[in-house]
Amino acid sequence: GHFKYYEHNMYNMEIEHERYSLKPMNCPETALVFRSKTRSYKDLPLKFSEFGRLHRRELSGVVGGLLRVIEFTQDDGHAFLKSEQLEDEVLGILKWINQFHSLMGFPSKFYLGTKPDKALGDDKIWQMAETSLRNALKKSGVNFEIREKDGVFYGPKIDVDITDIQNRTWTVSTVQADFNIPKQFDLEYIDENGMQQKPVMIHRSIIG
Repeated sequence: GHFKYYEHNMYNMEIEHERYSLKPMNCPETALVFRSKTRSYKDLPLKFSEFGRLHRRELSGVVGGLLRVIEFTQDDGHAFLKSEQLEDEVLGILKWINQFHSLMGFPSKFYLGTKPDKALGDDKIWQMAETSLRNALKKSGVNFEIREKDGVFYGPKIDVDITDIQNRTWTVSTVQADFNIPKQFDLEYIDENGMQQKPVMIHRSIIG
């Protein structure tokens, strides 16, 4: 489902009658790594990280400096977990983000992005994910604002913004809850009763 929603942000080309794209994100291949073997509830939360080189087709007017570029290497991480583990995992990531921003002296602002107009999945799943992110933000003790319809197409997100010397705002860190990619890629784990269940996926970047 990625290409349908993200094609305009990708570098696409045709080579010998086959279509290729420069990789814009690590999420799909991480999903395939999870799917490469049978997973148990005892494995969860299961976390992967990758410093992968990515390419985004940005408009020329928004590219600038080291904070908005068309090729970059990101400290990308993905966690697969049970839905009841989501809030605690997000809370741990928020503490990690706070430590990094404090160390760097960044004046940080936290935002919760809700369901956009173009999105995968039904409202019930989105409400569940948004509630978990909201609760984690409250428990972390940070002040945050709501950005209506600013989530990504596969789930709601928390963005952490900083302001540069020219008073421009940039998103540096992000945490995204995703109930949809596990469904799109048919990801499953075996629960305590031997039944197959869909995991929740968290996307996170601390340094950006």
